[in-house]
Amino acid sequence: LVITVDYSRFSWVFFLATMDETASVLKTFIGGLENLLSLKVKIIRCDNGTEFKNVDLNQFCGLKGIKREFSVPRTPQQNGIAERKNRTLIEAARTMLADSLLPIPFWDEAVNTTCYV
Repeated sequence: LVITVDYSRFSWVFFLATMDETASVLKTFIGGLENLLSLKVKIIRCDNGTEFKNVDLNQFCGLKGIKREFSVPRTPQQNGIAERKNRTLIEAARTMLADSLLPIPFWDEAVNTTCYV
């Protein structure tokens, strides 16, 4: 799961074992971010994936007053910032692994490092 701030393009990466973890990770992240920065999350933009359209996340966003904007199915152009960030992270991580001759199990560390840099 890659979370990107629309204004500053600052990003965080979370590695999920299953897509069912998306709601809990997103709720924890939003709570921590609002507490840390004393700001309120107003809008979440995401693709039309089922991991973002569940009862748990619907209730959470309703309670917090967070508006959710979904892109049209099969239209990655509407989610361009996220698509570009994902591509950049994957290409840089792939380059790091190839350059350092590390095996594939280090993929998550390479993506974390890429996001940090």
